[in-house]
Amino acid sequence: MKRRVSNRLFYVTVEDESLLAETFPRLDEDSYAIAYKVSGTEDVFITTRETKEAMDRTDVPYNLLAEEDGSRIGLHHTALSAEELADYEDALTALALAYRAVGMICVGVNGDNVDLSDGAKKYTYFTAPAGHTFLWRLFPTRDEALVFVAVRFPNDPAAQEWAETLTLEDGAELKGFH
Repeated sequence: MKRRVSNRLFYVTVEDESLLAETFPRLDEDSYAIAYKVSGTEDVFITTRETKEAMDRTDVPYNLLAEEDGSRIGLHHTALSAEELADYEDALTALALAYRAVGMICVGVNGDNVDLSDGAKKYTYFTAPAGHTFLWRLFPTRDEALVFVAVRFPNDPAAQEWAETLTLEDGAELKGFH
């Protein structure tokens, strides 16, 4: 099923987190529901328009805190991740926002040997329906992305251009909740 990319992501709270775990598996098969807890918060989740609409249809009670423009978050794919994850751009962007990242770059798939010497906490993963699990490097700032790309992808002009053109300089420019 082709998913529409909306670029609008939503910060929500729910009274009881277990409602999400109970409700999401019962949604119709065409729905792709996902909610990530926002780093540094106790009860704030970031979710996609598709998930918010599914929550509305099934009367999941939530409080809408704010919207975020997902187009401000940069994603840089490999050829394989672009192919397999094209329908999941909103979910990927929500994943980056959950970590307060201004961008993320795909650095590996399944068992690739990836250098995590800069700290495993700077990485996350997303599994495609086709079964590949893609490893992503998160960037809280544009400067960190520029340094990483210069070191890890020195012969990749597309990756360098991606880092240079990240819309946000710092995750502090994202909506914040304390």
